[in-house]
Amino acid sequence: MRPESALRSAPALWSAVLAFLLAVVGVLFAAPNAHAATGRYVALGDSYSAGLGAGSYDSSSGNCKRSTRAYPALWAAANAPSSFAFVACSGAKTGDVLANQINAVNASTELVSITIGGNDAGFAGIMTTCVLQSESACLNAVAQARTFAENQLPALLDQVYAAIEARAPNAHVVVLGYSRLYKIGGGCLFGIGDTKRRALNGAADTLNTVMAKRAADAGFTFADIRPAFTGHEICSGSPWLHSTTWPIEESYHPNANGQRLGYLPVLTAAA
Repeated sequence: MRPESALRSAPALWSAVLAFLLAVVGVLFAAPNAHAATGRYVALGDSYSAGLGAGSYDSSSGNCKRSTRAYPALWAAANAPSSFAFVACSGAKTGDVLANQINAVNASTELVSITIGGNDAGFAGIMTTCVLQSESACLNAVAQARTFAENQLPALLDQVYAAIEARAPNAHVVVLGYSRLYKIGGGCLFGIGDTKRRALNGAADTLNTVMAKRAADAGFTFADIRPAFTGHEICSGSPWLHSTTWPIEESYHPNANGQRLGYLPVLTAAA
């Protein structure tokens, strides 16, 4: 090719190169949000999804204590879905989702998030036992909860997941887990001993394992919260969970940072 021909070809060549680079950049930036929904988003679940412990509660939600600082509300504010149904409720069990929440899910739903199972396993009562009673009583309560989680909870979760699938077969469903509660060896007011802490953390691990398996079998995405909360457990230097606090119902729940810095990024990555 003669020099003048090469010069005439240069603009076309550079245009092609620029177009290629822009395409690559577009793919790179789009990848983290490959599953992001812009249609209807429905947030189901219990207090961890409702945002109990984060404050700023919607008065119209009553005892459900849905918070504007909860990860579903934060995700909706950041992503502007076409509609947002926030029906998670503090204290909810699997049966409550089926009786009171599932109707929010319909054929137009593109994204569903849910935390459920902790109340079925009786974690509120376990925490009361472990904080107020002996080590042996705590270990016994935890053992009972783990047995329930392994043997009875799977069928209950299957019922919820099947109901979601039936009502929104094309939705992307994200099942979020629960964090470990305590930092082993950490110190704080109203702290409990490391034996109890390990038992409670182990129970959380069992619950997450069961939830992950049932979610996978349903074809849903399980989003593990534990890595995000590592270093931010109760009795750490920067806790994202309440220890024993007032009002008492907020104890052992994520605070506003736990919702914003813990749960929200995990949902965002999985949605």
